Amino acid sequence: MKTYSAKPLEVERKWYLIDAENEILGRLATRIANILRGKNKPEYTPNVDTGDFVVVINADKIRVTGKKETDKIYYHHTGYPGGLKSASFKELMEKDARLAIEKAVKGMLPHNTLGAEQLTKLKIYAGNEHPHAAQKPIVLEKEAK
Repeated sequence: MKTYSAKPLEVERKWYLIDAENEILGRLATRIANILRGKNKPEYTPNVDTGDFVVVINADKIRVTGKKETDKIYYHHTGYPGGLKSASFKELMEKDARLAIEKAVKGMLPHNTLGAEQLTKLKIYAGNEHPHAAQKPIVLEKEAK
């Protein structure tokens, strides 16, 4: 028997809605990355984008454990000499709450054009409202602890 390999035109995409209120950042990012890659489907193929769309609401109410709120540091470089910038998790959440989830999920996806393509299917909103009601997203429940 031959191994099945999904073709890009055969992939059927769904929309999922995740409420990030009181969710832990790393655990939520893992769930999102698995859906974006398509690992929750039987036709998963590593070199084909078989994933679904994910809409995340209430990104401003995400949590981290321990002292990570003050000790976790995010870095980026402006491209100019001496342009290394840093911000703690707390500062990043005050500036733009969506960035923490986006950075966590991006690190869990492949670091190539396939990963960039999969990341475009992630829609993050700080509040409770989102403009994707027409797609009728399936609400994913919080995982049992």
